[in-house]
Amino acid sequence: KQWYQRRVAITAGEEEEQMLTQSLAQLKGVQSRFMESQESVLKLSKKEVGKDVLVPLTSSMYVPGQLANIEKVLIDIGTGYHVKMTIPEAKGYFTRITEYITKKMEVVQKNLIEKDKLRQVTT
Repeated sequence: KQWYQRRVAITAGEEEEQMLTQSLAQLKGVQSRFMESQESVLKLSKKEVGKDVLVPLTSSMYVPGQLANIEKVLIDIGTGYHVKMTIPEAKGYFTRITEYITKKMEVVQKNLIEKDKLRQVTT
């Protein structure tokens, strides 16, 4: 009976560790997408009105277009909402959101280290 309880505890710990690892990987992916978006906004600010660009319709389909305004950008803030921002506002938004995600990643990483230490003690 004691062996079985120990095995159940170890399995639960391994599952939780696996879930934390997956969460960390997802957060890294989100963080990199926001960083890429910030880079794109900064590159856009160096372009000229009338410059030819490719405009994304979906994640894999683009159409040709021309820049009509380089002062403001439309930022997807999630769940289908878009906000018009100036370049400095967009940069600030992306900086804040990547800092927030980085802090969340640090918490998950800390939990992963604690789970790993606990697993090493129990095995």
